[in-house]
Amino acid sequence: MTGSTTLTGIGSTPRTGVGTARWYRPGADLTLPDRPDPSTVAPEVERERFEAAREEAREAIRLARDRAEVRDGDEEAAVFDAHEAFLDDPGIVDDVESAIDDGTPAEHAVHDRFEAAIEQFEGMDGRMAERADDLRDVRDRLLRALLDAPTPTDLSTLPAGTVLLAERLTPSDTAELDPAAVAGIATVGGGRTSHAAIIARSLSIPAVVGVGDALGEVPDGAEVLVDGEAGEVVVGPDEDRRAAALGGNDVPVVTESVSTADGLAIEVAANVGSGAEVSPAVDRGADGIGLFRSEFLFLDRESPPSEEEQYEAVVAALEAFPDDRVVVRTLDVGGDKRVPYLDLPEEPNPFLGRRGIRLSLEEHADLFETHLRALLRAAAHAGGSDAGGIGGDDRDGDSDRDGGDLAVMFPMVSRVEEVDAALDRVESVAADLAAEGTEHAIPDLGAMVETPAASFLADALAARLDFLSVGTNDLAGYVMAADRENDAVADYHDPLHPAVLRAIGRTTTGAEGTDAWVGMCGEMAGDPELTELLVGLGLDELSMSAVTVPAVKERVRAVDSAEASELADEVLACETRVEVRDVLGLDG
Repeated sequence: MTGSTTLTGIGSTPRTGVGTARWYRPGADLTLPDRPDPSTVAPEVERERFEAAREEAREAIRLARDRAEVRDGDEEAAVFDAHEAFLDDPGIVDDVESAIDDGTPAEHAVHDRFEAAIEQFEGMDGRMAERADDLRDVRDRLLRALLDAPTPTDLSTLPAGTVLLAERLTPSDTAELDPAAVAGIATVGGGRTSHAAIIARSLSIPAVVGVGDALGEVPDGAEVLVDGEAGEVVVGPDEDRRAAALGGNDVPVVTESVSTADGLAIEVAANVGSGAEVSPAVDRGADGIGLFRSEFLFLDRESPPSEEEQYEAVVAALEAFPDDRVVVRTLDVGGDKRVPYLDLPEEPNPFLGRRGIRLSLEEHADLFETHLRALLRAAAHAGGSDAGGIGGDDRDGDSDRDGGDLAVMFPMVSRVEEVDAALDRVESVAADLAAEGTEHAIPDLGAMVETPAASFLADALAARLDFLSVGTNDLAGYVMAADRENDAVADYHDPLHPAVLRAIGRTTTGAEGTDAWVGMCGEMAGDPELTELLVGLGLDELSMSAVTVPAVKERVRAVDSAEASELADEVLACETRVEVRDVLGLDG
């Protein structure tokens, strides 16, 4: 290509970046050997190889899932649940084993069966077609194990200013990227709802997908501009286009707190999954951290982090936001979130099993105590050194809790008894620290509202706690009994269903008359088109991926809270999702 050339695709992440093109071709080393005579193949040996490859792939998928969950959030991490399901899909496994029994080597049997499935998916429409990338991801993991092929280029070590070009990227590929190094992504294939595109958005990486074969003509080393808003890839951009891209993204960053047009203060915070994400949250003007996923401290290691490690990680986040609040979610593992060394239970339906606070109060009580010790010590660092009481009559929203800008919330709450038990544990840990003469304080304490039970019990929970935080991703799944990774019920997993909206409304109403504030830390909070509705529903705080903080802050400033309340009332009266979207003026 010569001069400036513009290629058109599908904008995935509404940001713009400029950098140096680098092609990624991970399938080049997955060439299959010639097929042998079937009579020379030992089916028992090939079955064993296939089973070993499945287990190797399963372990890698679970590790990728855990990493994605703590860095990118539940929705992005759930991508890998679908990948593991493919490993156990009887329609795939049985066909591969049948081919092996007929004298086909394991690698050829895997290749053939997955190619057939990929072709089938690509023949479908919409989101189903984009699931073909998930099949490719699983296929390549199996083939690498069977062929003993080297791992592809380590995408986590790309040089700064890289614009990554690829035929397509799998979710595993995208999850490895360092958003500080990658200036943009452009792919030949893929769609906006592909799992790789979803992860790219969560990482705030400018991305354009589905550019087509013309992208293949872009050489390594070319200067490339990726405009994820316009859906354009510009090769050799002129100086004006380049300057505009480098001048900023989206709306201007607003560092101060914001209020609605009529003066109602709304906190706009960031969700953070690792220490590396704290600085970008500051840069995007976040009013603190509304969800600090403590799970990241427990990954990529062979044993749990020490009390001191946990303390230092939380203190670092507090120091990054000296004038704002940092909300730490206590360890949220179990069920679908695996940490190998914790020996978590295998369950037939992990989403309805032992996870979050259920594990912390039972199997992992010792781990929970260490966790709380670190948090109470960090609370003293944030804003005080005297432990406030939370027992008995103090559980009425008017306690003497001290701790400045640190807040702690318990995940997967579904019973008042769980909250009472958790508060008792906090009180017990505080007493132990006081007896030791260790400086500590009791932070604000809250609960995640991600189950229908928590929504129904919001009044009782708010009377005992300082705040509630609505996790819309899980709440939508539990309210609608819909698996977010099951495309057959994708329309059910939508936070704009009237039932989900009423659960949110019940939560904010339940907190009325108490001193508890109510926030939201699900993906819904980061959609500027929904900001007016969420203000009208009574949310005091919205927490989201850092990339959308400026746009939401801008939208908050334009909201009239009285009009927002009227809008919320109208939406809550709707009986169908179509009616809700019509009231909100949304397409689809």
